[in-house]
Amino acid sequence: MKSLTECRLYAFVDTAFLQGRAPGEVARALCDGGADLIQLRAKEAPEAEVWRLAEAILPVTQRAGIGLVINDYPAIARELGAEFCHLGQEDFFGAGYTQVSQLPLAAEPEKPPAGEGGGCRPRVRVGLSSASPDQARRAIAAGADYLGVGPVFPTGTKPTARAVTLEYVRWAAANIPAPWFAIGGINLENVDEVLAAGARRICVVSAILAAPDPAAACRKFQQRLGRAARQG
Repeated sequence: MKSLTECRLYAFVDTAFLQGRAPGEVARALCDGGADLIQLRAKEAPEAEVWRLAEAILPVTQRAGIGLVINDYPAIARELGAEFCHLGQEDFFGAGYTQVSQLPLAAEPEKPPAGEGGGCRPRVRVGLSSASPDQARRAIAAGADYLGVGPVFPTGTKPTARAVTLEYVRWAAANIPAPWFAIGGINLENVDEVLAAGARRICVVSAILAAPDPAAACRKFQQRLGRAARQG
C-alpha cells in the first residue's frame, strides 16, 4: 500500500451515488482507475449496514493494495482491519476527543494461522476535516495523520457547508505540514484551479461516481495530478 505522502487521488464509495451498483463493484472500478485511497461513506445508513458495506469493500481494496477509509466509525475500521478512518470536526472535537490517541483504535492481536506466531495489526490512521486555519491547527495538534481541506467549492454532498474557497487551499499549501487533501465540488472543469492554488492531493466524489465510466474518470484526474506534480 502506498504511503500517505504518495497518495494523490482519494475516491469514495458513497451510498448516495451508488445508483443500484454493488459497492464492491464500484470499489473495483476505482481501484482499476488508479485511486490511491477509497473512503466508504454511508451517511444515512445504520452502523450494521456500514459494517456490511465495509466487509464487501475491504477485500477489494486489500487485493489492490489500496487503503480503505471508514467514515464516522473508528471502531468498525479497527475491528475489520481497515487502514484508516475519517471524522469531521464535530464527530471528533464535538464528541469530547482532544487527541487521536483517545479514539478506540488500539492495535489488536491478529489471529495467526495454525502453528504460526501472532502479531499486531497496525494502528488505524485518522483523518480529520478542516474548514479554516484554526481547525487545521487544532487537528494537527490532535495528532491527525492527514487533513481534509474544504469544501473548496459548493457541493451537493454537503449542501449546508460554506465553501472555503481557493484562499484556504493556498493557506494550506503554505502552512499544513501533514498530508492534506482538497475536497468539495472538485471536478475536471475546476481541478486545475485547485492544483494551481497549491493542492497536490484531492478528494473527488460525484465527478467520479456520477461519471459514465468511474475508472476512466479516475485516470483523468490522475493525469491532471501527475502533470501538476511534474510542474512542481
